[in-house]
Amino acid sequence: MKHYILMCDVLNSREKDQKNLIENFRDCKNYINNKYKKNILSPLTITLGDEFQGIIKNLSNSIKIILDLEEFIIKNNFPMKLRYVLYFGEIETEINSDIAYEMLGNGLTDSRRIINNMKENDSRFYIDTKEESKNSILNNGFNILQNIVDKWKIEKDHEIIDSLIEFKDYKIVSEKLNKNRSLVWKREKNLSISSYTSAKEILLVISNI
Repeated sequence: MKHYILMCDVLNSREKDQKNLIENFRDCKNYINNKYKKNILSPLTITLGDEFQGIIKNLSNSIKIILDLEEFIIKNNFPMKLRYVLYFGEIETEINSDIAYEMLGNGLTDSRRIINNMKENDSRFYIDTKEESKNSILNNGFNILQNIVDKWKIEKDHEIIDSLIEFKDYKIVSEKLNKNRSLVWKREKNLSISSYTSAKEILLVISNI
């Protein structure tokens, strides 16, 4: 039977502080497993120190989880970026609802091959729903999103980025952060928050069709 397989790893993990990396990665996994418990068939499970996999109920929740992971990393100022493969593929064994281990199928093999191949390029997102038109929109949407997010200086700007994403209004953010309204407006424009929000909304809408 085919399921949505989500695999993820950390970019350039060998260059990171390993202790902090493992703690941050574990926090990401636990956050998603707790928040999306009802929408996950097999929970996100760390298979190696810098990789995890899980089985998600449907496309809509899979896309929500990827976007939520990206924003969770920003909110917490974690010094890492993730690479994702979402693949609708065959799992031949019974789904393990306790941990994403002891499962076999071409879908898992293909997902592993794809995420390994992605290490040869700069793309952080790969989506295969087995619907060509939907794949095109989702992958192009994530490409736009990545081009915006990867230009952000998270360590310096994580607080204002997180607030602009959450409140969607520079006036509210200026009050929350006690910053000059004009300054926040300029930062919102320079950070392309409107384009980020549009790309995110397109991804969420397409994943529900």
